Amino acid sequence: MRHHDLIVIGAGSGNAVIGESFADHDVAVVEEKWFGGTCLNSGCIPSKMLAYTAHVIETVRDADRYGVEARLGEVRWREIRDRIFGRLDAERAEGRQGRLDADHITVYEGTARFTGPRQLRIDTGDGTVEVSADRIVVAAGGRPALPPVVAESGLPYETSDTVMRIDAPPRRLAVLGGGYIAAELAEVFHAAGSRIVIVEMEPRLLTGQDESVAERFTDLARTRYDLRLGRTLTGLRGEPGALTLTLDDGTTVEADTLLVATGRTPQSDRLDVAAGGISTHDDGRIVVDAHQRTGVEGVYALGDICSPVPLKHVANREADVVAHNLLHPDDLAAADHTLVPAAVFTRPEIASVGSTEQECRDRDEDYVVGEARYQDVAYGWAMEDTTGFCKVLAERGTGRLLGAHIMGPQASLLIQPLVLAMTRGIDATSLAEEPYWIHPALTEVVKQALLGLDL
Repeated sequence: MRHHDLIVIGAGSGNAVIGESFADHDVAVVEEKWFGGTCLNSGCIPSKMLAYTAHVIETVRDADRYGVEARLGEVRWREIRDRIFGRLDAERAEGRQGRLDADHITVYEGTARFTGPRQLRIDTGDGTVEVSADRIVVAAGGRPALPPVVAESGLPYETSDTVMRIDAPPRRLAVLGGGYIAAELAEVFHAAGSRIVIVEMEPRLLTGQDESVAERFTDLARTRYDLRLGRTLTGLRGEPGALTLTLDDGTTVEADTLLVATGRTPQSDRLDVAAGGISTHDDGRIVVDAHQRTGVEGVYALGDICSPVPLKHVANREADVVAHNLLHPDDLAAADHTLVPAAVFTRPEIASVGSTEQECRDRDEDYVVGEARYQDVAYGWAMEDTTGFCKVLAERGTGRLLGAHIMGPQASLLIQPLVLAMTRGIDATSLAEEPYWIHPALTEVVKQALLGLDL
């Protein structure tokens, strides 16, 4: 059995742990599928590149609204796809080669399973390897969840892992799920010319967002897509290219392609983590403490396989914490998940930080709400935006900011002053009275929402 100083399972954010400070360590990287992880290969980067392309397409389509003569010609999907993945696949190959060329790093390309505390069996294309290490970092991420009704049908389906690489946009795309992955990819394929049907068990799309955002985004989506809300999939039949989805109310949906976007599952089950003494939550996430340590000495975890907030910037922060703690065990850093900003890159864009109104209500918080519309400030006037808004939640009396939610153009930028204020403990009144804003015209909608709080 070969022994290493450190083994990292997963070459996504886990790969970021291995900086120059580990040059004198005997390090191993285990990767089952692709270097760069979900974000580079099938997640945030290609989806945002496609989302921007969709924005360009829709800008041309909407040009007449502004008195601009423009006509959309052909959407060259294969050219779009190849431009994006040609670049990203090259990045993946470069990252892989860099690890292969490093003298102190051994790369195992295969599937790892724990056989004991800090011991692994790795199945590679060349056979099976038994390894152990003083310390192990588990960063194997997650995979798309698959409902049994789809898996048992024997019919083809796409997930976020595969759909962005297809040869052509389907004429009719059925999307199963109503979260941010479903919303972003529906936007992409709608812009590319697909007719979209979304099947979602909840009464609204994006139910993890603040209720005001979810309600208004759903109303907008209804003008673009065929929404089947409050419905579940009970049957799938047909043949490739001609699928029939049966819903729980007896209605059917015809589609060329089915995109399953019903969430993601941590990879812990495929690693047999219990054999390594590692505990998991009921949903499969590995249990870690504030320092990203599992219950097994010397074993850490980071990213989607353990995080309560499965986002790339969170995984990157956790990787920084793990790297520090591996090198400085007597001066441990902690990963704080209290305030994590997030964005959904749809049209309109959505950004949020902190609590939703429904969460405040469930906790019986004494809170107030301030809201402002884009159309009531100069920036909204300039764009003639009639749907965007900013909503802030604050504790009554103290003005302590509890949450902020923005739907509209540049939402991911507009949320930044609120993120900074919340992390630094600046109350709503003080923030509203700041004499200099990052961009006065852009952030006026945020300021007006703060001024609307009845503290």
